[in-house]
Amino acid sequence: MAEPMSADAAKLPVVLVAAIADNGVIGSENSLIWRLKTDLRRFRALTMGCPIVMGRKTFLSIGKPLPGRETVVLTRDPDFRAEGVAVATSLEEALAIAQRLGAQKGAGAVIIGGGSEIYALALPLVDRMELTFVHAAPAGDAVFPPWDRAAFSETARSEHPASADDEHAFSFASFERRI
Repeated sequence: MAEPMSADAAKLPVVLVAAIADNGVIGSENSLIWRLKTDLRRFRALTMGCPIVMGRKTFLSIGKPLPGRETVVLTRDPDFRAEGVAVATSLEEALAIAQRLGAQKGAGAVIIGGGSEIYALALPLVDRMELTFVHAAPAGDAVFPPWDRAAFSETARSEHPASADDEHAFSFASFERRI
């Protein structure tokens, strides 16, 4: 069970990071479905030093904790264990663990790293979203959940063409919660 944070501890912002195709697809069979080196570099920069909450399937698709980041795996399986990660059976527990780990490490945020079920659970709680909109419509079995755009303000956007390192054009966009 996660220890509660003290009342005077500052809450780290919760930041959802995702790459989403034009048709809403985010993955297929627990795998990435595009090659975007620029997006992977951005993901690393956004998440380095921060605790990351991810689902069990997402963790298993990566196969190990991400270097330089504390990993909190959210799973319905109370017996799930993996070396080098914290395990939680509820979003509340996962966020409490991530907040504690982030405070201990001096992190700037708690990251929500997927997959689709975790994004859906966390969306009502996130303070910010860092999204990559991939300009493609691949087939896939994992989709980003519907979200209320009116609840967020877009604060930044940059467009990137397809290139030798990036098989599709894409946009980086940042969103802050309004309410």
